[in-house]
Amino acid sequence: MKPLSLTYVIREPKLNTPNPPVLILLHGYGSNEEDLFSFAPELPDEFLIISARAPLDVGMGGYAWYTLHFDNVNGKFSDIPEAINAREKVATFIDEVISEFSVDPKKVFLLGFSQGTILSYAVALSYPEKVQKIIALSGYIDTDLLKEPKNKEDYQQLDFYISHGTVDQVLPIQLARQAPPYLNQLHIKHVFEEYNVGHGVAPQNFYALKKWIEARM
Repeated sequence: MKPLSLTYVIREPKLNTPNPPVLILLHGYGSNEEDLFSFAPELPDEFLIISARAPLDVGMGGYAWYTLHFDNVNGKFSDIPEAINAREKVATFIDEVISEFSVDPKKVFLLGFSQGTILSYAVALSYPEKVQKIIALSGYIDTDLLKEPKNKEDYQQLDFYISHGTVDQVLPIQLARQAPPYLNQLHIKHVFEEYNVGHGVAPQNFYALKKWIEARM
């Protein structure tokens, strides 16, 4: 594997096409690069698929993009400086992938789950020129992680597929429901779907996101 700034696993395109589209996967807190990579066999053969490992080792084979703190006053809260640093690491990783693997810079898909989704939102809304299609699973927009808003025209190429479980006890559905109004203000295309599941991806959810991806190939 070519050395990049983040550890990763890769699936080369099954179809030999120059400058293929790329799908970059960002896992959730306490997981690793193998988790979302299990999606790879079911996704379009044209893709170069890369699943990145978060930089913070939290033990037992798990990793995090940034620390979650717990106390009696604030409950659970994110380490914002670490999260902003992670946003920059992902943005750099995207540039590295485009350069090293000669993928199509106009066909960059970013798929996140939970903490990986929070970062996917942060990267796409801070650097809309780097990505086009974002699959945001079981996460939410943390405005503390966004750079200064840009002109609405800068977001025109963005297109989001968003889904969340209605009985998610890790990140309540109310957090996810804040995304559509926010994206509407910026005139950003998006699909928002809810499923009767907890903090995970139901089979019908995966089928829907797969159709969404295929329609945008």
